[in-house]
Amino acid sequence: MKPRSSLVLAGLATLPFAAVLVAWLGIFNVAASTGHWPITNWFLHFAMRSSVRTYAFGITVPDLRKTGLLQPAAAHFDTGCAFCHGAPGMVPSPAALAMLPPPPYLVHKVGEWTDAQLFRIIRHGVRYTGMPAWPALERTDEIWGMVAFLRRLPSLDAEGYRRLVEEPSVRDRPSAFDAAIARCARCHGRDGIGRDEAVPVIAGQSSAYLIGSLRAYVEGKRPSGMMEVALSQTDASILDMLARYYAGQPLPAKPVGADPVSAARGREIAEQGLPGKSVPACLGCHGGSRKNPAYPKIVGQKRAYLEAQLRLFAESRRGGTDYAHIMTKVAGKLSEKDIEDVATYLTSIK
Repeated sequence: MKPRSSLVLAGLATLPFAAVLVAWLGIFNVAASTGHWPITNWFLHFAMRSSVRTYAFGITVPDLRKTGLLQPAAAHFDTGCAFCHGAPGMVPSPAALAMLPPPPYLVHKVGEWTDAQLFRIIRHGVRYTGMPAWPALERTDEIWGMVAFLRRLPSLDAEGYRRLVEEPSVRDRPSAFDAAIARCARCHGRDGIGRDEAVPVIAGQSSAYLIGSLRAYVEGKRPSGMMEVALSQTDASILDMLARYYAGQPLPAKPVGADPVSAARGREIAEQGLPGKSVPACLGCHGGSRKNPAYPKIVGQKRAYLEAQLRLFAESRRGGTDYAHIMTKVAGKLSEKDIEDVATYLTSIK
């Protein structure tokens, strides 16, 4: 028995060193994208809820109807919390939802906690999450104001929420549309030409294609962390206005010069396709006045953007409108040289 006991003790003694070795080797995957094991997820939530319940015990809850600061608490929530937790008429940011664990949508989750537990969470935050402690721990009056607001949150509709968090004159200046255009212009410019070679020309695209693309981003059918985050801050009711605005902008005046050999081969693909690969002519669908308005204009588009989108289609990583599946099949038959040549040609013509 004694030798066996010694072996057990020796084994236990080596465990800390083994753990350090595993950590040093980098074997343990800390990526948020992989999620937790189910048992890990259960244990972390179990530990969190148990901790909040224990530390909230004994907290005296004031009359929330008399706490005051409800409106400032609402404004603070809109500024510092809604990005992660959402609000009436506002879904959480896709960037926040990609956190591990993702922040809960509080409109639906507030009722799972007591007032004392909410106070505890707001005041001290939660470790191993993105939930911070209250910036001024001594301002318990502010924290109780936030608790009072959270209790009211589930009963608010989008308009009621906006009335509470914003003064009317501020809401009227600038308009939601102007604010949305300002966000779009950061990458696309107000002219829709795009401020980077990888950003598409959206000026002059049909409004049908643009609204279809915007909705695909919103619904997660066309993946893009950048576009999803930008649109999460945009009222869905103005997406049509944004599409019409950019559809009405003029196209670039001059095409870009191109390598003549590459452009010549690209022209064959664009106009005749690749019959041996069952690839149809690009301009059969994307050119001419009879094309489906839900198809984008690709003549005069940027080369870097066209190449990137064709590669995404070929790798089945590009969604979009209801016709995106057609391009997935077509692009999958193109070689890298095919993609470069056809993009070169389409960029060089008007």
